[in-house]
Amino acid sequence: MRRFGRTVRAPDPPAEYGVRMAVEEPVTGFAVAVVREDGRWRCSALDPGALTELDAAITELGKLRSTGASFGLLAVDDEFFVIVRPSPRGPSLLLSDAAAALDYDIAADVLDVLRVDPPDEEDDSVWPEGDLEILADLGLPGPELEVIVGEVDLYPDEQLQMVAQRCGFGNEFAKFLDEL
Repeated sequence: MRRFGRTVRAPDPPAEYGVRMAVEEPVTGFAVAVVREDGRWRCSALDPGALTELDAAITELGKLRSTGASFGLLAVDDEFFVIVRPSPRGPSLLLSDAAAALDYDIAADVLDVLRVDPPDEEDDSVWPEGDLEILADLGLPGPELEVIVGEVDLYPDEQLQMVAQRCGFGNEFAKFLDEL
């Protein structure tokens, strides 16, 4: 059964019911569209549904009409981030922590699109999955993005701030975060 967001177990019901139910917790974070046109960067909020469904994020980003670069940055529950970059061949994706697919549908969807199996439940390692060169043409080569992803002591918004700085839209991204 697919679940949206993070599912937690409810306390055990009285024995006469004999059924456990999953309780959905709302997913927190932010989803931002980043667009570069005529040498200027712009950050705007995506629909909150983009935090729980990869298809929603891709659809929202597909609505952007731009002759320049456009992509989405999703920070989910202070746990991980996703970079989505639409293209005619299909989206390029980067998931900062593959293990997030065990608890979050959007992370599982990313792995599905990438055709990567989720990690074992016992594996507590953090590793990215997807295209580390996703923003290389914008000034952030894969090895540098890998270093940012490897900063596990930082929250996703802090990691994405580093991405924004390196690509040249740090001020616009900071303004966007201030308005949240």
